[in-house]
Amino acid sequence: MAADTARQALAGVHRLYARRSAPILLELDLTVDPVEGIPGDPVSAALARRRPSLRTVVDGLRRAREDDRAATLIARIAPCGTPLARVQEIRDAVIAFRDAGGTAFAYADAFGEFGGGTVPYYLACAFDQIWLAPPGELGLTGVALETPFLRDALDRLGIEIQVGQRHEYKNAVNTFVERDFTAAHREASERIVVSSLSMIVDGIATARGLSPARVRELIDNAPLSAEQARRGGLVDRLGYRDEVYAAARAHARRTAGDGTGPATDAARTAGAAHAACAGGEAEAGADAVARSTGATAEDERDGVILMYLSHYQRTAQRRETSRSRLPAPVLHRGGQLAKPDGKAFRRGPERRKVIAVIHGTGPVLLGRGGRAPLRGPAMTSDALTAAFRAAGRDEDVAAAVFRVDSPGGSYVASDLIRREVERFQATGRPVVVSMGPVAASGGYFVALGADAIVAHPGTLTGSIGVLGGKQVVRELLDKVGVRFGAVAEGENALMTSPRREFSPAERKKLDEFLDRVYEDFVTKVAAGRKMTPEAVHEVARGRVWTGADAHERGLVDVLGGLSQACELAWEKAGLPTSVTPRLRVLPKLALADRLRPPRSSEDPAAAGVGGAPLAGPLSAGWPLTGTALLGASLEVMAHRVVGGAYATAGGDVFAAGWGPLAAAAARAGLPAGGPLLMPPLGRIT
Repeated sequence: MAADTARQALAGVHRLYARRSAPILLELDLTVDPVEGIPGDPVSAALARRRPSLRTVVDGLRRAREDDRAATLIARIAPCGTPLARVQEIRDAVIAFRDAGGTAFAYADAFGEFGGGTVPYYLACAFDQIWLAPPGELGLTGVALETPFLRDALDRLGIEIQVGQRHEYKNAVNTFVERDFTAAHREASERIVVSSLSMIVDGIATARGLSPARVRELIDNAPLSAEQARRGGLVDRLGYRDEVYAAARAHARRTAGDGTGPATDAARTAGAAHAACAGGEAEAGADAVARSTGATAEDERDGVILMYLSHYQRTAQRRETSRSRLPAPVLHRGGQLAKPDGKAFRRGPERRKVIAVIHGTGPVLLGRGGRAPLRGPAMTSDALTAAFRAAGRDEDVAAAVFRVDSPGGSYVASDLIRREVERFQATGRPVVVSMGPVAASGGYFVALGADAIVAHPGTLTGSIGVLGGKQVVRELLDKVGVRFGAVAEGENALMTSPRREFSPAERKKLDEFLDRVYEDFVTKVAAGRKMTPEAVHEVARGRVWTGADAHERGLVDVLGGLSQACELAWEKAGLPTSVTPRLRVLPKLALADRLRPPRSSEDPAAAGVGGAPLAGPLSAGWPLTGTALLGASLEVMAHRVVGGAYATAGGDVFAAGWGPLAAAAARAGLPAGGPLLMPPLGRIT
């Protein structure tokens, strides 16, 4: 009986060790656009759990860099509208994973069917091997921008647009008032397309060992069949999903070695020690490890555990923060035992210090916005200012990273958020802005108080300008037989009515307002960027720039992503670079905080992320009338890039007025905030 018990215990130790030392094949689904920011309501949060988040992808790959078990990655890639800047963030994380000794496989059923595959293929070029299904195509057709002009259609409908803008590049209104590109509109559009394609071509050429001229030649001959892509050196292997997964599993087993290397020796020692702690509970220990990794019999095949990167990241994060159990052994590449994040254990005061990561996603709105399910995210002034106040009161927060992904919006709301950033800085702690795919106009305004601005080369930013006005629909209402009576007291009481034109005096008031807002915008950019107002005006005038162009013109400090921004904030806070920055996302609310109303403006529930309020043709105060908007022009306000460069339409920009029909409304060229708000300008393909 004693011998049987000993054998059972030994078998449990072996099973425990095998599970704890089995290689992990990390799996990443890039057939959907990773979530940016924090969902503002429980329903959206639950739905978002079915999609990878950008932060999870980047942090998961960072953790995997230090884990010998997780040295192989496989990603399935498809055209899904991921913006160029977000793709660059993922590319950087994959390249860093490979530089640390990992191997990455990319697989696609097709990089677009007959086009639309430029950006997803650019993403795949960050991987060691690119696999394409034999019937698939490579739609590496380049980048294009299409903008609709609705002037003739609006004339037929009897709708007149009375809008002013500052200045000639603030061309969001052109889609209504022009029949074709103006010279400034065409110049700005061409520059964005040229800049975007240039960075894509350079990335492909470097990754595939081709000259830029050869890449452009292949682009001009695309779409390419799978076999043509293979012969052209653009893909490595043709194969179906089962074949690439079999190759990735075999690679994971080979890199795990035969169990005699220094890394596996270290794992065996640590695993045995952990099992010894369990004593006669080895079987229970094995089950606990299985639960801690989430691995099942279906996940583990041929000695390899298949695991989504998001699950790996969550498991590693829980293990790192748990004080109730001994952490599983995690290995540096090369066999040295390490803490799960790969850096030194925190000692001294810095062990509690964190970087507050505050997300500002969606259009900038005044007030709290809404929290209804399925509404798009919005950067509401009440929520963002409350989040910065909460960070300022937290003594553990050493610095803040403000992640901005916004095409702009309310001028007043933008300035209120900018002010709260400065108030946080007044506590003696730095703020670094990390720009996502879009941080333009009001999305740039909120960044002006930061110590540094970090942007991707493909970020759309700038658009330092303002627009405002109204739609006059009197003729349309006459055609459908709708009549309005009005009584008013006050010279300008009906100034914002969509049933009448601006009077000369009212138009003068609008122009004064736009001039005042533009001057304030330029002045604050000049102060924040240490430039003269004249120099700012030269790069402003409403023009949108890529992050690379903005960096050359002094509007951005560093080219990089969220990881670089966090490291920069940690450094600016004076904390040791040998310690990995610990992040705390704010606001991080409990379910009860999301559902209950806040008790005060200082209550954590007040920092909940609001959704974009619904707007419609009969809503009070018709959406655009009498409003000065720091909305980005060009594709920033509007464009979904189909296989080209960007995609801001999947809810971030368009959900305000159309809810779950946002993407369809965007593709149809309908107004972003509802039938009578400023519409999108077309799309880049």
